[in-house]
Amino acid sequence: MLPSLRAPGCHALFQQDNDQKNTSKATVAFLKMNRGKVIQWPSMSSHLNPKEHLWRFLKRQVEHHSPSNIQALTEVVLEE
Repeated sequence: MLPSLRAPGCHALFQQDNDQKNTSKATVAFLKMNRGKVIQWPSMSSHLNPKEHLWRFLKRQVEHHSPSNIQALTEVVLEE
């Protein structure tokens, strides 16, 4: 991630909730030092979090295949 953040013209945005590990002094200092900008986001807003929608979609797609072992699960996840 750091090489990308330090690249000329990079304007990365981070989506974080107000979890303590995301707002710790060390995290805030790291992002400031490495030009990381944070989008203000309400805490505990899974319905607003696009990652949660993607995980739900992936879970449904995997369930349709009913993988019976870890190898089959890996193949289905990679396919989906």
